[in-house]
Amino acid sequence: MTDHPTEREQATVSAHHPDGSATVLRDDGVLVDVTAEAVAEGGWRSLRPGQRVALVRDAAGDVRGVLRPV
Repeated sequence: MTDHPTEREQATVSAHHPDGSATVLRDDGVLVDVTAEAVAEGGWRSLRPGQRVALVRDAAGDVRGVLRPV
C-alpha cells in the first residue's frame, strides 16, 4: 500500500461477496463492510467465513487493506 496505515484492527470474516467485497466482524463485535479493492490490496483472491484478518485504515478511517493477522 502506498499510504501509511494509521490503525490496525483484528477481525473475523463473516462473508465474502461475489463482487470481491467482504463483511468482517471486528473483535469488539462491530460488523464492517470492506470494499473489493481493500480485499485485493491485501493480496487475497477470496476470503472464507471464519478466517482471521487485520484491517488497515487510513487517516480518514476508511479501510484501505485487509491483511493477514499479526
